[in-house]
Amino acid sequence: MKLLCSIYKTTKKDEMYLYVDKKDKFQKVPEALLSHFGQAVHFGDLLLRPEKKLARVDVNEVMTQIQEKGYFLQMPPAKEDYLLDLLQPDSGE
Repeated sequence: MKLLCSIYKTTKKDEMYLYVDKKDKFQKVPEALLSHFGQAVHFGDLLLRPEKKLARVDVNEVMTQIQEKGYFLQMPPAKEDYLLDLLQPDSGE
């Protein structure tokens, strides 16, 4: 099975992406999600197939969710503990 999808990024949050069936666009995406997602910027189109490897998500999960729900929302990766320490204001120590 193959699925041609369009991928959109949001201007609200780094590394958050919305995958949709290219032929359906946003028809099946709930309005509440679109509102929360914000301005969708076309990132690219991709032919998904079971043997395709994606960087951060399982291609089979993406395909299943697009078929069942009409979309797949890829959230930003969790920040590592050491990165969170770097983001904290200096305590003066």
